[in-house]
Amino acid sequence: MLARALFRPFARYVAVFVLGAVMGLYFGVMMGAQDRIFSWKRYRRSNSNVTVLTVESIPGIPGDQNTIDNNGNNSVLRRAQTWDDYRENHSKDDRTVADTLFEKVRVFCWVMTSPMNRDKKAVHVKATWLKRCNGYVFISSEDDLSLPAVKLPGVKEGRRYLWGKTKAAFRYIYQQHLNDYDWFLKADDDTYVIMENLRHLLSFHNNSEPVHFGRQLRSPRERTKQPYMSGGAGYVLSREAVRRLAEHGLGASNKCESIESIPEDFNMGKCLGLIGVVDIDTRDEFQRDRFHPFRPEVHLFKGYLPKDFWFWKYIVHPSEIGPGCCSDFTISFHYIQPSNMYVIEFFIYHLRPFGISKHYSLPPNFESKRETTMGVNGEFRKTP
Repeated sequence: MLARALFRPFARYVAVFVLGAVMGLYFGVMMGAQDRIFSWKRYRRSNSNVTVLTVESIPGIPGDQNTIDNNGNNSVLRRAQTWDDYRENHSKDDRTVADTLFEKVRVFCWVMTSPMNRDKKAVHVKATWLKRCNGYVFISSEDDLSLPAVKLPGVKEGRRYLWGKTKAAFRYIYQQHLNDYDWFLKADDDTYVIMENLRHLLSFHNNSEPVHFGRQLRSPRERTKQPYMSGGAGYVLSREAVRRLAEHGLGASNKCESIESIPEDFNMGKCLGLIGVVDIDTRDEFQRDRFHPFRPEVHLFKGYLPKDFWFWKYIVHPSEIGPGCCSDFTISFHYIQPSNMYVIEFFIYHLRPFGISKHYSLPPNFESKRETTMGVNGEFRKTP
């Protein structure tokens, strides 16, 4: 009896100790996991087996691990979503300005994709923003009439072949679509583009000018410091720029054929510089950017991009993290997961704050500005 009486409190202490140890271990693991979420560097060190996005062969920002597994498969969206068109849901919206720009500022969009990304990414691009282009095509290594995707001669898949794929795409556009459209947008299959805002920007320019638009970058390793446009954020060439690219850069003179390095967007900028195509500053009147090479949260919140990240060395103009990062008339974001394509679509084209409405008008002297943006002595005026 005495032994039993002595054992009971001992057993109670042991039970409390074990329970405390288990709870301490649990909360320690949870706090460690939470800490990894907010620490980019620790995330990179402790998760060697997860998918991490890369840019220009330099470690990039962490991907969305909730939707993409290590094999690149989307665990949320197995097929494109079918939504009612926003015109039906918002039939009372005044679309006069947007519809006028749709007719007057004709944009052809081509999207870089691959057979492997057809169902993972391409179909979701087609189901969301791509339908607002005046015309579009996917460039791939296999034909696919349902997208549609076009297989072009010599096109191969892989990062090292992106420049060749891009050159083939612009040759195709020159041969098939040059005179049918005014502007030509290149985007990736994880880029989201707000086409109405793009047309607003382009409405201040004439497609007969040799110009291109996007997020200006500059390689610190190049002595010439030739700016180029971020490929992931998307870039736009005027009709004249495409003509010069096809006839002088890639044509008989072959000024750009000898350019061969892995970054496709860098090569394009270097090529366009050689043939006299001018890169335009696309920031708005408050010096906020319109084209964004990362997801919205990366530009809005500190902690995603370390101070030694490649982006800070490559940007041409100062950029801040926070609400001041992005123009109210932002045009694009990159690295958008398929599910977030629909999230952005919902917030832009479906969600409405009650009691607040906005009214827009065409840019002053819209038609004349499109034909007089060439300044004195052939100099181009800065984008407004």
